[in-house]
Amino acid sequence: MSPFRLNRRAVLRGAGSIAIALPWLEAMAGERRAAAQSATGMAKRFITIYQPGGTVRNKYTPTGSETDFKLSPILLPLEPVKSKLLVVDGLDMQCADQNKLMVEQHQGGITGMLTGAVQPGSGNYPKSPSIDQVLAAKLSAGKARNSIELAVRWATGKSHGLIHPINAFNFEAKSPFSPIPPRIDPQQIFTDLFGSLMPGGSTGTNDAAALTLQRKKSILDFVDRRYVALAGKLGSEDKIKLESHLEKIRVIEKSLDTLPPTMTSSCVVPTKIDTSDYNPKSGLSADNDGKVRDTETDAAIPKVGKFMMDMIVMALACDITGVATLQWSDTEAKHTFPWLNLSEHHHYYQHDGGFKPAECEKICTWYSEQHAYLLQQMQAVDMGGHTLLDESVVFVGSELQDPPGHGKSNMPFLLAGGAGMRTGRWLKYGGLPHNRLLVSLLNLFGDTRTSFGDSRFADGALPSTLSLT
Repeated sequence: MSPFRLNRRAVLRGAGSIAIALPWLEAMAGERRAAAQSATGMAKRFITIYQPGGTVRNKYTPTGSETDFKLSPILLPLEPVKSKLLVVDGLDMQCADQNKLMVEQHQGGITGMLTGAVQPGSGNYPKSPSIDQVLAAKLSAGKARNSIELAVRWATGKSHGLIHPINAFNFEAKSPFSPIPPRIDPQQIFTDLFGSLMPGGSTGTNDAAALTLQRKKSILDFVDRRYVALAGKLGSEDKIKLESHLEKIRVIEKSLDTLPPTMTSSCVVPTKIDTSDYNPKSGLSADNDGKVRDTETDAAIPKVGKFMMDMIVMALACDITGVATLQWSDTEAKHTFPWLNLSEHHHYYQHDGGFKPAECEKICTWYSEQHAYLLQQMQAVDMGGHTLLDESVVFVGSELQDPPGHGKSNMPFLLAGGAGMRTGRWLKYGGLPHNRLLVSLLNLFGDTRTSFGDSRFADGALPSTLSLT
């Protein structure tokens, strides 16, 4: 007799729209292998993370060889996801070289990171799209959102809470390539992205009481007969896995009021948190020098940032969008870090108060912890034999490399994910323009172009000897 086999997308269905996605079982072994293999194909999702202020190079650079390297003190928090990383060194952001091109020191970097274009003078925007928006046309086709752009403690200092080349990161795909302001209010973002998945819709009022009562009746009540029938066909190990999975659902049902009556293992509304102590529009009251403080809002940055990352993960897992961006502040970064016992703003530690390498290292290490959290959350989402991270590309970067001198050679770039990349490597390129990385990223998603951004620096993808794939 042939062994019992289950499709990897199998669910337990009950009355109405109730459905419970199953965990991976040995009965799906063949399907798991095929799904894992398909996940190494063309990338499906693109996430960009902006981290302000460059890095401390001698505390950032790994040691070792391409495939056998040791993470530096700043990158050490990423050790749990090292096998999913590409540390990309030796690329220069030549489109933002202020000495040769006379672009503004910080503005040229943030506006050029995803565009590969030269900023046409201080206070102006480049006339070019950013790669995230170019990719969104394909990756988000048929989805609710073309892309989502989120930011934490954004528009500090000289921009006074408004969009400006100091903080503009994303640019529309079509002329005039206008800058896209990020969403900054976590509560509004939550409602906009997940309101329709909550009982009663975005307002939570339509028959909310009835839906709450229905939700309190265990979903298992609707599928218990099907569970018994399925369990009788499974081996002993699969029975244990299935029971453990159903028990986790019982726990979730008792603890979360925001779950809709239909749930799957990959698409779950993230837990909504209280951000009443965080003022997303604090930048509107900012001064140029960062002397105006909002310490209560600053203290909430870690929890708000985690909330933002959780929403990005679930927006991708729920197929709300295929493209997402998170900005950790802006190039001014004129907020304090009370959770790190740092009372001055980031720009002060970079150069306003003279270069403070110990403080900058502490800040950069904390950002690495946040990147690790995002990647681990993506790795935890099972998309059917592979993870959300496996079918995504995550690009992490900054507007400069050297904080005191604003230098943009040997930029601190990280890539993570799967989707055709050979990860677990440290790549060193020796001074190539970062435009070639942008071309390689586009190629990962099936875009066959050979140049992107300013034509002076856009001369093909990265060399095949050290390619991403």
